[in-house]
Amino acid sequence: MPNQMNMPVAKPLSSSPTAEDYRLLYFSELLKRPVRVTGRKERIGRVSDLVFRLAEPYPEAAGIYIEHGWGQPAEFAAWDKVIRIEPGAVIVARPDNGESFPPFVDQPGWILVNEHLMGRTILDMDGRKIEVVNDVHLLESRGRMLIVHVDISFNGFLRKWGLGRFSRMKDSLISWRYVQPLSLEDVGAKDAVTLSLTRQQIHELPSEDLADALEELSGDEQQAVFSVLDDEKAAETLIAAEPRTQRQLVADLRREKARNILSEMSVPQLADLFSVLPHDEMMKMIELVPPEESKRIMAIISEQETTAQSLMSGEFLTAGEDAQVKDVLARIRGSANEPETISYVYVVAPDTEVLLGVADLREMILASDSALLKDIMVSPVVSALRDDTRETLEELFAKYCYRMIPVVDENDCMFGVVKYKDIMAGLEIRPRR
Repeated sequence: MPNQMNMPVAKPLSSSPTAEDYRLLYFSELLKRPVRVTGRKERIGRVSDLVFRLAEPYPEAAGIYIEHGWGQPAEFAAWDKVIRIEPGAVIVARPDNGESFPPFVDQPGWILVNEHLMGRTILDMDGRKIEVVNDVHLLESRGRMLIVHVDISFNGFLRKWGLGRFSRMKDSLISWRYVQPLSLEDVGAKDAVTLSLTRQQIHELPSEDLADALEELSGDEQQAVFSVLDDEKAAETLIAAEPRTQRQLVADLRREKARNILSEMSVPQLADLFSVLPHDEMMKMIELVPPEESKRIMAIISEQETTAQSLMSGEFLTAGEDAQVKDVLARIRGSANEPETISYVYVVAPDTEVLLGVADLREMILASDSALLKDIMVSPVVSALRDDTRETLEELFAKYCYRMIPVVDENDCMFGVVKYKDIMAGLEIRPRR
């Protein structure tokens, strides 16, 4: 991953910077560092973790986790007890009771660097692959400490094991602005600190790439990423995922979230999804769709050879051959149709609905307002019969690359359309026209 994702955050907090204003540290350099109480030479323990509270724009240190070993319980020193960080030790103020610090008690919005960040995976927006957090870059200034970057280079691994002197490469830093814990409301506390792209970047990632990335993550990490998608993006990603990942994602969906995602999918897409689920899981999911859709879904799943009639949609536009382009365009602009349903206008005979031709919306936009559909339509029309199998439909889409193919009966009367995305989702061919 290129270092260009860095943000220039390591700046002094005063207008006239000096060496005392700030310093940059790596967590791996502080891990296991001895902790001493001010005024005493002997150590009371070692740093086993740093605790940060989530804040904007960068998490701020809440305290240090002190490990004693020999079966003694760990302690938590709040950050206001940290006097200074020396090369050989972390110096802390005397505990309030003079004996020991209190045990660590987790708080909402707190993260532990070693437990929650080190070694975690992160989605790489540029490379479309998985990287690993090998170290965490810290900014210390005037008694405060912030997390500013994560380091995905091998250097962090070497530093952790005391081998930093052998590094021969540059650090590869990603600003915390790009690396944020995911939804606290949708996932548990452990998942909430799983690393990924910011929510905006996740939604900008193509669904196919996001599905590929999810397949590389563990179950917990999959759910953490999937939980922040809106319903439409989640549906698109679920459709694009391979069956094993589909089963994992569906199994952990909350009922209402599942209902919302399923409502964004077409009947054929739902049938494809349900067909890869275990029977019990499928029956739970089928309860979340309207009864009329569930009947069609079960019919598709149960048929040995799915037909065009069971796969077709009733969302399409028709007009007469003598209709003027301006009138048809005005009708389209005033309709509530989804964009995907208006790629074509099918020209049909009045009363009989016999399919006469098809007009591409792009051709209509370029035509004069007074042009008639019969002058710009293409005829005869590539169509499918109601009893044509899915295999036949796949061949038609692969050959002609249309976005929709009309479904007709033996008399060429139009009944519906089959959409490209409902048939060819898993294939490499993409519609051109």
